[in-house]
Order: sequence, then C-alpha cells, then structure tokens
Amino acid sequence: ASLSIVARPGSGRLWVSRCFVVGGLCTFLGLFRRGSSGPADIASWLLRLLLPSLSRRMMIPALQKESVAIKCPDRVKEVLMSMREGGEQKLQVISDFDMTLSRFGFNGKRCPTCHNAIDNSRLVSEVCRKQLKDLCNTYYPIEIDPNRSIEEKFPLMVEWWSKAHMLLCQEKIQKESIAPIVKDSGVMLREGYDIFFNGLYRSNIPLFIFSAGIGDILEEVIRQAGVFHDNVKVVSNYMDFDENGILIGFKDDLIHTYNKNNTVLKDTDYFKQFASRTNIILLGDTLGDLSMADGVSDVENILKIGFLNDKIGRA
Repeated sequence: ASLSIVARPGSGRLWVSRCFVVGGLCTFLGLFRRGSSGPADIASWLLRLLLPSLSRRMMIPALQKESVAIKCPDRVKEVLMSMREGGEQKLQVISDFDMTLSRFGFNGKRCPTCHNAIDNSRLVSEVCRKQLKDLCNTYYPIEIDPNRSIEEKFPLMVEWWSKAHMLLCQEKIQKESIAPIVKDSGVMLREGYDIFFNGLYRSNIPLFIFSAGIGDILEEVIRQAGVFHDNVKVVSNYMDFDENGILIGFKDDLIHTYNKNNTVLKDTDYFKQFASRTNIILLGDTLGDLSMADGVSDVENILKIGFLNDKIGRA
C-alpha cells in the first residue's frame, strides 16, 4: 500500500503532482501554505500517529487546517493506521536534503543549497562563481523541466555535477574552512527540525538521508543544529582532501538528482540491516527522489511526501 502527499505553498486548493503517482494509486493528501507545515511538521504528526502508545482517536492538528485538503480520507486513514499498527519498530525514514529537510526560502528570500554554500562563499573566486552560476542557468531548467524524460536528463546532470566539482577542485578549498562557511551560509533546516530529528532518535527510528548535494556541508549543517544523532546515515557526494587538507576531488560514485537509487547503493548493506522495517516515510522534492527507497527489498507501506517548492503550477 502506498500513499502520497504533495506539499505546496500558495493557495488552499489540492494540486496533484504527476511525480507522486505510485503504482496506479493516486491518493493525495495535503497541501500546506507557505510558512505553515514543512516536512518536519508533517513527519512530526505522522510520528505521533504511528507510535503505538498513542490513542487511535488522536486528532492530528495539521489535518484540521484550512490549508489541508484530503481527497480520500478513508484511504488515508487505512494506510496510516496500517503503518501505526506496525509500530516504530517497523518504521524507517528516507529523505532528500536540499529543499526538503533544508528550507527552500526564508523571509522572502531563497535559501542556498549545499553546493550554493560553497559557490557563494569566500572560498571561491569571482571567476569561478560566475562559471558555476552559468552552469546552473544552463542545467537547472533542464533538471526541473517536466517535458523531458529522466533518460534525457541523466547524462546532462552528470555533465553539470562533474563540471561544477571540477571547478571547485581548482579553487584549492581547505577542509578547515567548511565549518565557518556553513555557519555563515544561510543554509538552514526547516521549522520543526528539532522535533523531527530528536523524535526519530528517541524512538530509535533510522533516518537515511540520500543527497545529491555535498555530504561534508550537509553533515555540518545538521551538526551545527545539534541534531546529528547516531540513527542518521548519509549517502552523498563527499569531498576528498589531500594530506594538507586541500580539496583534490570527490569520493566514490557521483550522485546527482536522477541516480538516487539502488545503483549507487549496490555495495552497501544499509537497507539489509533494516530489512524488518517495511514501513517507509519518504521525503523529497524532485522526480529523482521517487527512487530513493528502491534498495528496500520488502515494502509493506510507503508514504511519499513531495514538496513542489519552485515547481508550483507544473503539477
């Protein structure tokens, strides 16, 4: 059984996103106004619902808001109650990071991604910054274009990430500069992040973060927020530094928007150790995030929560 949520800032109408039609089931719940419920808020009430110690009659405040529309309430209850009955011992969370766990915007301004944290910093020259911006202007419209297939986008995303990483390596970035750059970057976790991360940790529910960003930046953001707990596992693009702490490349296989799937995880045993956790909450904001749970061999229920961010109107 699967269920999808589309979270969309803006009007109070239900918008159905094609990217979250799962297995022919088109049960959509939700849509959340800007500044109200982000993934942390949604996951928080889901956790409260799923924990077996709570009453079955518990009301979920987020679902009572005018900004929330439920197309098939009975189906929503059926899937959520099935997950709840499985309890926390059968639950795991799989999430994207940039613009999903991190904020898309704050106080009317766009928030940076992990890559932007470095692109916009003093670590790169003005020449490099312009080249990175040119790459973004070229490839980002392709990444979010709903009229292009994933097969068409795939090699172009490899080009974008590879060129950007090559430019960063030319800047001789120092490892010791990462923490202060993150602190000043403006990258921030969504409202309610403490409830989300700490709630999962206290309930011993694993959180798998699958990101096409930069792992070193991502981890530092979470660490500086004080919520990088032992239950968090990150798979991302990690920087490779030489013996002098200078960036010389990136480790392992390149991860971009459209290969966040089992091909990248083929040599890991992460999902095997959680084989009994067959109920999944998946959080993402792009088509590529749909495949993040492909490494889970046995799925009983999966709840996919999608956030449209700047793709409003394309649903």
